[in-house]
Amino acid sequence: MGDNASVFKGITKYPNISYPVLVPNMKGLHSAIEAGVNEIAIFGAASETFSLKNINASIEESLKRFIEVTQVAKENNIKIRGYVSCVVGCPYEGDVKPETVLTVTEKLLAMGCYEVSLGDTIGVGTPGSIRKMLSTVLEKVRPEQLAIHCHDTYGQALANILAAIEMGITTVDSSVGGLGGCPYAKGASGNVATEDVVYMLNGLGIETGVDLRKLIKAGDFISGVLNRPSNSKVSRALAARL
Repeated sequence: MGDNASVFKGITKYPNISYPVLVPNMKGLHSAIEAGVNEIAIFGAASETFSLKNINASIEESLKRFIEVTQVAKENNIKIRGYVSCVVGCPYEGDVKPETVLTVTEKLLAMGCYEVSLGDTIGVGTPGSIRKMLSTVLEKVRPEQLAIHCHDTYGQALANILAAIEMGITTVDSSVGGLGGCPYAKGASGNVATEDVVYMLNGLGIETGVDLRKLIKAGDFISGVLNRPSNSKVSRALAARL
């Protein structure tokens, strides 16, 4: 995240598009403010060990760090989005209690997050575990306050997203070409490919406003730059036709 500010300054900004920047602490927030950022993202975890490995703080300590960050962000009219990692499983602790996910989510919302993204960071979730987790969280949190963020390590991401949609979640995180991963979750693949999510949503008759052909071309471009194949099954299937 050391080059967040330079990346943000270097990209072309379009109207009605959010460009959130991950902010781990006050130093990161000051850099974001100087760069002219209008939305930040803060991140906690539902696993104590993962939290210690990822940001060198317990769950409670990490949340306390964000109190000042969110206060200053609000004073500067900066929107805040929250993330919770390891919502169904942890590479160090195994299964994660849904009640812990609820507790962290409620605290992030209380700090001023307009939305909290629930992340299956290592991609071990199934529709069953996702439904169980969401059933608990939705007892206290409105679905419009939540997003779902699924990595596709075990090929379950689309099924998990569909399960979340069926429970009222309408915001889905994804990455072009399935890019991403986590250095503290060995073996975890990237986030679900945006191309695959859009293809599924199109098939469900859900309007996304995303042009799938342009999306595939964007994924092909960045995969070429990185000299790696796209992780999108839809992109690979349709590439020859475009």
